Order: sequence, then C-alpha cells, then structure tokens
Amino acid sequence: MKIILDTRTALWFLTGSNRLSQSAKLAIEEVQDDIGVSVVSLWEFTIKHSLKKLEYSGGVMDFYRALAANKWAILPITGAHLKALEKLPLLHRDPFDRMLIATAVAEQAVLVSGDENIHQYEIDCLW
Repeated sequence: MKIILDTRTALWFLTGSNRLSQSAKLAIEEVQDDIGVSVVSLWEFTIKHSLKKLEYSGGVMDFYRALAANKWAILPITGAHLKALEKLPLLHRDPFDRMLIATAVAEQAVLVSGDENIHQYEIDCLW
C-alpha cells in the first residue's frame, strides 16, 4: 500500500502528537518505505508556520530534513496530478487539500488525513 500524508498528519507523526489517530500511526509505521509527502505540504507548512498557525519548533528546512530522515518521498507536482486536479469536483475550496487529493488520485495512493472535508471525495482515505 502506497500512502500520502497530508501536512498535519506528517507533522503530528514527526512530533509524536496525540492528535494523530491510532490507525494513521500504525499505517505509517507499517508502510514506512512507501510514504510520500507532496511538495504542496512544504508550501503549506511555510505559509502557515510564518502565520504562527502551526505548532512546530523548527522552520521549513527542519520539517524537510525530518521528512528526509524518515525516508519519505517528496512528491513534485506532475502533469498527472494537475490532470486529476482538473477533474475534481469542487466539494472543498482549500487549494492545498485539493492538490493533495489530486496527488493521491494520480498516484493511486491512500491519503492519510483527519480532515473531514477531504473525506467527502471518493478516494482512498485513512484516518
């Protein structure tokens, strides 16, 4: 099983937060070598961290190094991701979440997210 972590899921796993569901934690631990984090999450992190909307002690490069230390793939935005994004119904307006959903669709991966808005889409989602 290939999984993609949303931004908060990755952060909560890395910081050992109790906000991460037990099933998400177990999936991440079991699938450790086929996990991706979209470059969109690094972009979202950068914006939200600068606005003080995220609890994380370091900056974006610390987050990036933590992802790399866990050997999680940093996924670029590809043409296939954009094509999937173009076909998504407009059920949710958050551009970061929509790109993560499209990435999961294009990559045929399970998206690990606790965001209820994401669960409106007909995709493989775990929480």
